[in-house]
Amino acid sequence: MWECALLEDGHSQTSNIPVMGNIRHVNVFGDSERGKNGNKVRNGTGYDMWAFIKDLLYRMMIVCFFIYLSKSFMGNHGGSRLNGSGPDGSKTVFPPSKNLFPPGQKFDLYVYFSESMDQFTSFNERKALFWKETDLVYGDWTSGPNGDGTRFKSASFPTPPALLNNGSMYIHVFIVKRGQSPDPRDRHYVKREVIYHVRQLNKYKKKYYKKTQNLLTGKTEQSEEDRKKADVMNFEVLNHWHPNLTISLVDDHTAWQKGALPSPLDEAVKFEPITNTYQPIFFFNDYWNLGAEFMPINETVRELNFTLTYAPLSLFKWQLYASQQMRGKWSQLLGGDIFEEGDDDQDSIKQALLETNPILLAVTIIVSILHTIFEFLAFKNDIQFWRSRKSLEGLSVRSVLFNVFQSGIVFLYICDNDTSIVVKLSVGIGLLIEMWKIPKCLNITISSAPFIFRFIRTGRRTPITCFFIDRTKKIFGILPKVIFSDKGSYVESDTKQYDELAFKYLSWVLFPLLGGYAVYSLVYVEQRGWYSWVLGMLYGFLLTFGFIMMTPQLFINYKLKSVAHLPWRMLTYKFINTFIDDLFAFVIRMPTMYRIGCFRDDIIFLVYIYQRWIYRVDPTRVNEYGVSFEDLTGEKAAEEERKKLEAINNVAASGHSCTTDGRTRDGNTSYENKKNR
Repeated sequence: MWECALLEDGHSQTSNIPVMGNIRHVNVFGDSERGKNGNKVRNGTGYDMWAFIKDLLYRMMIVCFFIYLSKSFMGNHGGSRLNGSGPDGSKTVFPPSKNLFPPGQKFDLYVYFSESMDQFTSFNERKALFWKETDLVYGDWTSGPNGDGTRFKSASFPTPPALLNNGSMYIHVFIVKRGQSPDPRDRHYVKREVIYHVRQLNKYKKKYYKKTQNLLTGKTEQSEEDRKKADVMNFEVLNHWHPNLTISLVDDHTAWQKGALPSPLDEAVKFEPITNTYQPIFFFNDYWNLGAEFMPINETVRELNFTLTYAPLSLFKWQLYASQQMRGKWSQLLGGDIFEEGDDDQDSIKQALLETNPILLAVTIIVSILHTIFEFLAFKNDIQFWRSRKSLEGLSVRSVLFNVFQSGIVFLYICDNDTSIVVKLSVGIGLLIEMWKIPKCLNITISSAPFIFRFIRTGRRTPITCFFIDRTKKIFGILPKVIFSDKGSYVESDTKQYDELAFKYLSWVLFPLLGGYAVYSLVYVEQRGWYSWVLGMLYGFLLTFGFIMMTPQLFINYKLKSVAHLPWRMLTYKFINTFIDDLFAFVIRMPTMYRIGCFRDDIIFLVYIYQRWIYRVDPTRVNEYGVSFEDLTGEKAAEEERKKLEAINNVAASGHSCTTDGRTRDGNTSYENKKNR
């Protein structure tokens, strides 16, 4: 059935994995170059572990959130899981169980291949047997060729016809105590002591097809076959094979109690009520199988290689692996594509864990948590600043509107590039927040209803109701027209004049750069169409030169000789995050150009700090809420004077003469003045 040509025992050699691209914006929004087959291909000489750790933290937060929701909705049914119910309705408490395999228990391992996932029964077919290993010791961490308790089995065999026809191949693993048999027909078979697990070896993955070409010449690097498939389908499901798999028994002897196990132990531990034992936890470990190592199976693949590894596993490590599997289950439960994660993203995180120094990795995780906290604080203070803002003096309204335009381009770009729904939601929420600022910066008026009703009196008693269309204030005479106008605080001050002047100077630099970048992307980059070219060109331009749009605010600060109108708390949090990015730009391996790019925002923030230093505190200057220090002190003095006058009037109304300080002629303080004080 399965003929296997034995190779040398040991790890099979895997192809060199290309180092993932490390551009921060590319990793977040999925911007990548397209290969000949239309799939995403990442380029670069290093990876941005900093972005990967942040992305991992966000995913952990999402998983914890949904686990909390599940416990909240299912918490009322927890009693049925923790305790059984007897015939009379009483709760049944199960006694603690012991491990079926005591420490040092010797066992035998049987591994079979089959085209069916049903209970394996072809024990007499010798070709189906892939590996038989006897006299293994449970809890042994020192034996084996590497001295760590591991065993290996490598083999090659002709590609089965079932896999060529998009079928599946399964591995059946049996673990029995030494001398016992996994075959039910054998007299040494003991059903309660057989550990049996099955797993599909092949994997079905989507291959996406999109036609790209040079919009000027019409030439393309895509194959003719891929272009034909792109005309009839968006993606194709292909069969893939990975050459490595690890199986493990968890070395644990805890006296677990049935019905009282937390997740995911409740699914992994199998109890035997008759003998009051439980089977050792068995685990198929494919976490370190990178997506780039999967090989598509087609008619050109004549032979498959496979290496199976047995390795003992601690309970702590198993819990870490199991938590990752739970994330995949949540993804499937919530629709699969909602938390769809590309192989490139998964491989990048795994490579960061494999290749990074543990101390540096721990520091990165800690700093990433702080970075996330500062991002939330900057977001919160930005909302508070604009919510309570009354005056626009000193603020660049055009920069705010440009941020809305930039967020809109990013959102349209990720929608055009089939990004996951999670990224679309996060960017979409950011776009809504930027749009929320528009009414804070501009006056928005909507024309009246499209129909104007008039009552015309005739000779009848009841007037006739007619309606007319006011075409001067409508779009196409039907739709209401939205009118935008500047706010008074923006027009009356010199801010508008300086803002227009700053953007005038900025356009002299910005438009030539935009034109040059547009020509470059049109000549040298293949596109799917003119719409994709416009979005890709604008998106790439904004990522490269978008930091220039922060300079108009610097110009306004220079002209006003003031920085009191800026949201300094939000800017401080952003500066801290930028400083953290700069530190990791020196530590993490990445291209030199990207390392230089990390310091673009720093230049702007340093200028902000310099302006705050040279434009010292002036009581006559207004703060971010449109109020100066003199206004506050003047209001306090007026309030004190009002209280004194009110006290004098109250005393005068009672018939006593009173001094200006609220005291009567006899030296006593009036009751009303005491109350006011």
